[in-house]
Amino acid sequence: MQHVRLKSILDNDFYKITMQNAVVKLFTNEIVKYEFINRGQHNFPDNFADELRKAVDDMANLKLTKEEKAYLRKTCPYLSLPYLDFLEGYQYDPSEVKIEQNGSDVKVSVEGYWYRTILWEVPILALISELHYEMNHLERQSNQEVIDKTVEKGKHLTDLGVSFAEFGTRRRHSYHVHSLVMEALLQDKNSTFIGTSNVHFAMKFNVKPIGTHAHEWFMFHAAEFGFKMANSLALEHWIDVYRGDLGVALSDTYTTDVFFQQFDKKFSKLFDGVRHDSGDPIEFAEKTIAHYQSLGINPLFKYIIFSDGLNLEKVDEITKACRGKIGISFGIGTNLTNDVGLKPMNIVMKLIGVQAPNKEWIPTVKLSDEKGKYTGDPKMIELAKEFLRIKE
Repeated sequence: MQHVRLKSILDNDFYKITMQNAVVKLFTNEIVKYEFINRGQHNFPDNFADELRKAVDDMANLKLTKEEKAYLRKTCPYLSLPYLDFLEGYQYDPSEVKIEQNGSDVKVSVEGYWYRTILWEVPILALISELHYEMNHLERQSNQEVIDKTVEKGKHLTDLGVSFAEFGTRRRHSYHVHSLVMEALLQDKNSTFIGTSNVHFAMKFNVKPIGTHAHEWFMFHAAEFGFKMANSLALEHWIDVYRGDLGVALSDTYTTDVFFQQFDKKFSKLFDGVRHDSGDPIEFAEKTIAHYQSLGINPLFKYIIFSDGLNLEKVDEITKACRGKIGISFGIGTNLTNDVGLKPMNIVMKLIGVQAPNKEWIPTVKLSDEKGKYTGDPKMIELAKEFLRIKE
C-alpha cells in the first residue's frame, strides 16, 4: 500500500492559520484538547490506526518553505511578521496526538498548547478520509469523470451568477482528487469561482485563500470567560488582532438568536458579513436581513457566506430567496472534493476542553442552529442553555 502523506504544511484550512496568528498573539499559555468524532459510525479496517500513526508521524517533517513564507507575507499582510517567523520555525509534534484502535473503532485525540495544537484538526481528518478509501479498496470514478462533473458544477454556479469557493479539505476523497477539482474549477476563465479555504492549493493555483475563524474560537472564549461573554469577547479579540480585516463572523456557535443579541451596531458595521453553518439557511437569511435593517444598515452592503452541507439544489434555493436582498456567497466543501461515486465520510474533530489554571478541564460545548445537534458535555450544554436562556 502506498503511504498516504501530506505534501505541505499549508495543506490546511486558512482559518486555522488566521486563528493561530491570533492565538500566538493573545493566548500563549492555554492548554486544550480535541477529539475525533466518528459521526457516520464508519468501520475502520485492521491496522488503520498504525497507518494513520505513520502519516501523523510524517507530519513532523513538514516545514514552511521560503516560497510559502513569501507567499503568506505578500498575500496576507494582516498576518504579523513575528507570527510568520514563528510559523517558519514551527514543527508538528506527533506526541500531541493519541491514536488507538479497538476492533473497527478508532479513537484520536490531540492535547497541548492551543497555539501549537490548533493546526492538527484539518489534516488529521483529511488523512483519515483518504486512508479510509485506500485501505477499504474503494474504487472511485475516473479522473475524467471527476473533472467533467466539477466543470459542470462550476458552469451551473457561474450561470447562476453567484460567487463560490471550495471549502472541502477536511473530508476530501484524496489530495489527488482535491487537486483535480481545483484544476477543473479554473478551466473557465469567466467563472464566478473566487478561491479556496486550502492555503496550499490557493498558493499552487494562484487564487485567494478564504476563511476567518471557526467554532473553536467562540467555544474557547466560552470556556475561558463564560457563555454570556463568549460571542462579544471572541469578536472583540478578533477586531483587536485584525483591525477590520477578515471580517466574516461565524454566528451559530451558541445559536444565531443569541449571537444577534450581541452583534451590536459596532460589530454589525465593522464586520463585512456573517457565515451560515447550521439550521435553515433561508430562515437565517431573513433573520440576518432583519437584524441589519433594525440597526439602520443596508443589507445589500453586507453579505452572508453559506457553508453548510451545500449541493447545487440548495444553492439554487438560497439564491432565489436572497437575491437582491443581501449579498451572498457560497463555500462548497464535500460536494466538490468528495463527489466521486462513493459515500463521503461524516467525521469531525472538535475542541472538547480547555485547561483551567488549576489544571482542571473545562468542557466546551457548541449549540448550533440544528436542534438536537448540540455537541459537548451534556451538563455543560444544559448550563449554557440556562445562562443564554435558550428554549428548545
